[in-house]
Parts: sequence; C-alpha cells; structure tokens
Amino acid sequence: MSSDFEGYEQDFAVLTAEITGRIGKVPKLLGDEKKQMVANVEKQLEEARELLEQMELEVREIPAQSRGMYSSRMRSYKQEIGKLEADFKRSRIAYSDEVRNELLGDDGNSSENQRAHLLDNTERLERSSRRLEAGYQIAVETEQIGQEMLENLSQDREKIQRSRERLRETDANLGKSSRILTGMLRRWRTEM
Repeated sequence: MSSDFEGYEQDFAVLTAEITGRIGKVPKLLGDEKKQMVANVEKQLEEARELLEQMELEVREIPAQSRGMYSSRMRSYKQEIGKLEADFKRSRIAYSDEVRNELLGDDGNSSENQRAHLLDNTERLERSSRRLEAGYQIAVETEQIGQEMLENLSQDREKIQRSRERLRETDANLGKSSRILTGMLRRWRTEM
C-alpha cells in the first residue's frame, strides 16, 4: 500500500519540479510562447491536484497507526501546491502586466510600482474586510444576547404581574376571612 503512495510521491516531486521551472519561464517569454507555457502550467497543476487526490485515497486505506506520518506529508504537499498556484498567479499577473505594457507602451518600472501599490491596497482591503466581518459577528452576537435578555425580562415581568394578582386575590380573601371571623366572633359573644 505504502509503495503506491511512494510512487505517487515520486511522480508528484517530478511534476512540481517541472511546474516550478515553467512558472519561472512565464514572465520571460513573449506572445504565443507565453500563452502555450501558461496553458501547460495550468494543465500540470491540474495533474498535480489529481495526483494529490489519488494520494489522499491511498492514505485513507493505510492502517490508522501508520496514517499520521502520511497525513503530515499530505499537508505539506497541499501547502506546496498552494504555493505553486500563488507563484503561478503572480507570474500570470506579471505576464498580463507585460502584455498591457506592450499595448500601452508603458515602461516596466511604473508597472512594477503600480502592481506593488495594487497588491498593498488589496492586502489592506482584505484586512479591513476581515475586521468588518469580525465586527459584524460581534454585533450579531450582541444582538442575540440582547434579544435573549429582553425575552427573559418579559418572562420575569409576566411572573411579577401574576404574583401581584395572586397577592391582591390573597389580600381580598384575607379581608373577607377577617370580616367573616369578626362576624362569627360577635355572634359568639352575643350568644354567651
């Protein structure tokens, strides 16, 4: 079983090495060569993802006591794929910047500055979005707590009102009882 996994690992290592090499070439190529290289890298990344899926299936069939080591390897392979995809995305951005520059006649330095500025702004926007989302979550939780408190207070009010009604009834009954007892006491005294 683990020999299949190790075979997949070797294929994965070869494939990721090829992908890394091709990603490095993308910004240096021009025209159709770049398009072809981009298409090849996309195809190889898909192959690498499929290979990871096969490896995950193999890990699931490994006995539980040996699975931990293979699971940690899988995590590192997934991280490697994520890094390759991010590198590829950056190289494609560089590729699209170069195409734009060729069409508009911009020089490379201003494009790099613009790209760096855009990346900084994107990071700031993502941080702000995360903060806003966290603030929204807090607001929702606070609203839920407030709603629960209002419901509890409403229930307590109803209990107090019911208790007050019972007290009034008890008071009225005590008054009636007192009058009856007073009347009985008078009759008893008059009979004596």
